[in-house]
Amino acid sequence: MGDIFDLLIGFLQSFLTVFYQLSSSIGIPNYGVAIILMTIVIKVLLYPLTVKQVKSMKAMQDLQPKMKKIQDKYGKKDPQRMQQEMAALYKDAGVNPLAGCLPLLAQMPLLIGIFYAIRDYTYLGTPSFLWIHNLSEADPLYILPIISAVTIYIQQKQTMTTNSDMNQQAKIMLYMMPLFIGYISLSFPAGLVLYWAMSNVMQIVQQWWMYRSDEGKKKEA
Repeated sequence: MGDIFDLLIGFLQSFLTVFYQLSSSIGIPNYGVAIILMTIVIKVLLYPLTVKQVKSMKAMQDLQPKMKKIQDKYGKKDPQRMQQEMAALYKDAGVNPLAGCLPLLAQMPLLIGIFYAIRDYTYLGTPSFLWIHNLSEADPLYILPIISAVTIYIQQKQTMTTNSDMNQQAKIMLYMMPLFIGYISLSFPAGLVLYWAMSNVMQIVQQWWMYRSDEGKKKEA
């Protein structure tokens, strides 16, 4: 299993090299540009899985008020009845609680591989990008960690319902996850954080497009 994972990391590093060569061919040889281009291509390729994941998460968020009512009504008195009511709610809404996790699980090997591929990538020369002198070192101005945290917040906010009955755990995660990502990004190589930030931006754009398309279909109906 380790050998297969090493092959995946090696392939992704070669993939990054290809994009660096592509940036060179268009007159801007830069590893930062290469990481951005690679991120865009990866997010486009993973778009079908992203659609399934986001739509399932949004559907679960929309059901939160009804789920809370069931939990309040049966949670302590009759847990078995609560499970039955929950199952009926999911069935009526056409929602699978696991559907949001499965696409993410399918992507996990690739996401982990990208993490190690960029973190351990051997750059040629000193890979600078905009204000960053060396992408293999942490961002000295902490700009990328801040962008990473802010885009994670926006990304989560897009999928969350505005209903006041939203799950309390979801409300906590809305703030804790960006803070956690921003904190660990302070010490990670800037090249890796650039990938995260760009990936978040792409996710925000893709989610906006999904919701826009859904709203258009509702209006047509």
